Amino acid sequence: MVEFLGFTVSNSVLYSYAFSFSFLVTAFLSPVLSGIADYSGQKKSYMRFFVTLGSLACMSLFFFNGKNLIVGLAGIILGNIGFNGSLVFYNAYLPEIASEDRRDRVSAKGFSLGYFGGFLLLVLNLLFIMNAEKLGFIDKILPTQICFLSVGLWWIGFSQYSFYHLPSGYQKEKVRKNNITKGFQELLKVFAEVRQMKNLRVFLYAFFIYSMGVQTVLYMASLFGAKELHVTTQNLIISILLIQLIAMVGAQIAAWLSEKTSNLKAISVLLAGWVSMCITAYFTYKASGFFLLAAMVGLVMGGIQSLSRSTYSKMIPEGTHDTSSFFSFYEFTEKIAIVLGIASYGFIEQVSGSMRNSVIMLGMFFICGFLVLFFVKEKKNPLSQK
Repeated sequence: MVEFLGFTVSNSVLYSYAFSFSFLVTAFLSPVLSGIADYSGQKKSYMRFFVTLGSLACMSLFFFNGKNLIVGLAGIILGNIGFNGSLVFYNAYLPEIASEDRRDRVSAKGFSLGYFGGFLLLVLNLLFIMNAEKLGFIDKILPTQICFLSVGLWWIGFSQYSFYHLPSGYQKEKVRKNNITKGFQELLKVFAEVRQMKNLRVFLYAFFIYSMGVQTVLYMASLFGAKELHVTTQNLIISILLIQLIAMVGAQIAAWLSEKTSNLKAISVLLAGWVSMCITAYFTYKASGFFLLAAMVGLVMGGIQSLSRSTYSKMIPEGTHDTSSFFSFYEFTEKIAIVLGIASYGFIEQVSGSMRNSVIMLGMFFICGFLVLFFVKEKKNPLSQK
């Protein structure tokens, strides 16, 4: 329990509120910014801004010592806004740098490399923390604070490669003083287009429903392991590493499956895997079973993320230049799903007194998303015709 603004609250509740707030800010801010970026041709500039914001916020956690909550909360909120804000423009580059027949593999490769980067840096930081005393560190907090610095530097450092090689945005005309007005106009135009595109709209419905389950598992899995299965902190960290490692493979398998069948069929198979994971979690009572759950999550996590992104990109009309605006709807859908998914998870646990009932609710999200996906018309995959 911690004191914050005159209230005594659980630290985990405060943490979840901070995350929810950052997702809401990103959800409502990104559509406007993406519209401005598309119209003014400054997609890369906005991506660079959010990456810089997130990395600096992450590095600011070096000054968080557990007592100065404002510093910690500001770092978490701004870091998450920077990360998710940059993804709007990062994802929007997919249709520009990869032809339609290569998007599944390019998307999968992007997620695989991302998971590998997270896995590698986490291993390095864990080794540093575990051997901090041998390296001469007396202060037990300082090694962890240094790790936050390493994450921020890693993030902004490797981003420079993308900033150097990615193409500049397409500029429709010179826009200066009325950037915001043009941004809103661009957003409304794309929104009107999405309303007329039934197939894309229905896919977003399905994506919204199953994302409530996917993202909630991503953020709440460790709490389930700790509270329901009494998994130790060390084993939780090992499980996170396991998820990262297997997710790299899962993204590649999903890309291969989509080539052999189709994107929607591959996503349906992955959703069936998610349902199986929820059923397994409900009947798991031993801590050792958490490793099996982590492996299952990793296998379907990378695949569902990469295929959802590439499938959506294929539904955007060919020759579209305002890809950031289209992907802002994609990001908005996902962020609202995260807020509702995590809130529902907590509400069910509070009412029923058990996280296991919340897991069953997640399974229902996956089943409903699976059913809605049936109403999306399949676009032929040129690779599956060969």
